[in-house]
Amino acid sequence: MLLRGILDIIFEFKLYIMSKTTKVEELKTKRFVIRKSLIGKNVVITFTNKKNEVVSYNHDEVYEAHKERFESMNCFAKYKSYTNSNAIPAFARDLKLK
Repeated sequence: MLLRGILDIIFEFKLYIMSKTTKVEELKTKRFVIRKSLIGKNVVITFTNKKNEVVSYNHDEVYEAHKERFESMNCFAKYKSYTNSNAIPAFARDLKLK
């Protein structure tokens, strides 16, 4: 419980620092999403998955780290987005903020 509180404080502090250095927009969704329309907008996305776990990540950091992967996906070419409603994809878990 104490660790959870400390992690929440660290997360909030990280968001505070990011907001002071650059403008950060926050977006709340029900699923993990990478959208072409959000690229370059420095958006931090927070979503709640089906297990009620809250996860946050920086859209641009995830996209840049896995740009080649997203650009090669048929759904990204056709719908200009990639989503996952169950969890943050394994390839992006190391980039989550919370």
